[in-house]
Parts: sequence; C-alpha cells; structure tokens
Amino acid sequence: MTIKVVRGNPTPEELAAALAVVRVRAAAASAVPPGAPGPRDSWSDPARLAGRHVPQPGPTSWARTYWPA
Repeated sequence: MTIKVVRGNPTPEELAAALAVVRVRAAAASAVPPGAPGPRDSWSDPARLAGRHVPQPGPTSWARTYWPA
C-alpha cells in the first residue's frame, strides 16, 4: 500500500495518525467473512431520506411521494 501526500507538509505525527486510521479500517474490512453484509452506511439508509414527514392525502400529495431507490 502506498500513501502519497499531494498537498501540504504533514508532520511525522500527523502521518502516523493517518496511517493508523487507514490500517484499522483495512483490518476491520478484512475481518468481515466473505459474503457477509457489511455495516450499513448511513448515506444509503432509506430512513434518512424519508425523515419523519409522511405525506398527507391532498391535491399535491403526488409530488411528495417520490422514493429514490
């Protein structure tokens, strides 16, 4: 694995901290058995898109029923 600094001048401590985060994430990803579902990302959670607002019946309710896949 190669890490390249493209901007800035990080200190050795900053590089060590960034590398530690990358290594922990890589170790966690490799610990998941093949074929097992990974952790659910909050960006792909449909509940985040729907929020708490439920469309009410009315003349313009069709415009609020869009549910992206």
